[in-house]
Amino acid sequence: MTDQVHVFALPMTTRFRGITEREGLVFAGTGGWGEWSPFLDYDTPEIEPWLRCAEEAAAGDWPAPVRESVPVNATVPAVGPERAHEIVSRSGCATAKVKVADPGQSLADDIARVEAVRDALGPTGRVRIDVNGLWTVDEALAAIKVLDRAAGGLEYVEQPCLTVEELAEVRRKVNVPIAADESIRRAADPYRVRDLEAADVAVLKVQPLGGVRACLRIAEDIELPCVVSSALETSVGMAAGIALAAALPELPYACGLGTVSMFHEDLVVTSLLPSGGVLPVLGASPAPERLETDPALRATPERAAFWSKRLADVLAYRQNQNGERNIRGYGN
Repeated sequence: MTDQVHVFALPMTTRFRGITEREGLVFAGTGGWGEWSPFLDYDTPEIEPWLRCAEEAAAGDWPAPVRESVPVNATVPAVGPERAHEIVSRSGCATAKVKVADPGQSLADDIARVEAVRDALGPTGRVRIDVNGLWTVDEALAAIKVLDRAAGGLEYVEQPCLTVEELAEVRRKVNVPIAADESIRRAADPYRVRDLEAADVAVLKVQPLGGVRACLRIAEDIELPCVVSSALETSVGMAAGIALAAALPELPYACGLGTVSMFHEDLVVTSLLPSGGVLPVLGASPAPERLETDPALRATPERAAFWSKRLADVLAYRQNQNGERNIRGYGN
């Protein structure tokens, strides 16, 4: 691990995934910069792949792109309908992903938000919703029906329920395509989605799945069309998601890689923001002196200490796992 490790804390424009500030760290390697920003509710075994992704990026070990730009969707948090309309109208995107089932909100709130998004996109735009696994099967069956009507037709529903078995049941009973996210990135076996025929679309997030090359292997083996989505990274981490989307042999859907706009600040001088609904295939490196001197980019000493310990814990976990493999005869 390089000595150039910087812990960041960036305030967000809107509460998203229950947070108003995004934390993580970035570090320099021989080939660039990597970002390690696992969500706080992930435990040590889950966050080790996130570190592999950052190490791959810092080493500059990405495959060659097969396209020069990547189409992206607008991302609409659990905001009111007027704000939802504004986000989509200003995005320039032809596709919007709408967060629904947010704790404390009702289905009526979701309907109003989806209707506003449809109005902003016009009749030819594509609307998808993201549930983050928060519905039961019965809730999903009822809500998908009314939200599909509100959207004038949903492109797909992302992770309506928590388990793969529930996804499979919902998929058998609705006429809207089902996308799997958490059932892939937080699963011990991401291929159960394929084996149980639980989804029509696979959502790939490059950090949780261990990097660009690891995601390409999953995309090849899972035998589903893929959407690349962010894990709410800064531009440094977003570059890895863009590299994945640029390297996939086929890219049938707009990708959820336009989320840098959800930060008040960024770690780079020129942020990776879409224009006209597309992102160019570019890398992103912060200015080290700005990381050191700009207080808007730095975490407090207490949060920096938290992330230093979190990193030490995952490195110790990795060393222990490697030792166990060697003891069992799997290592060299």
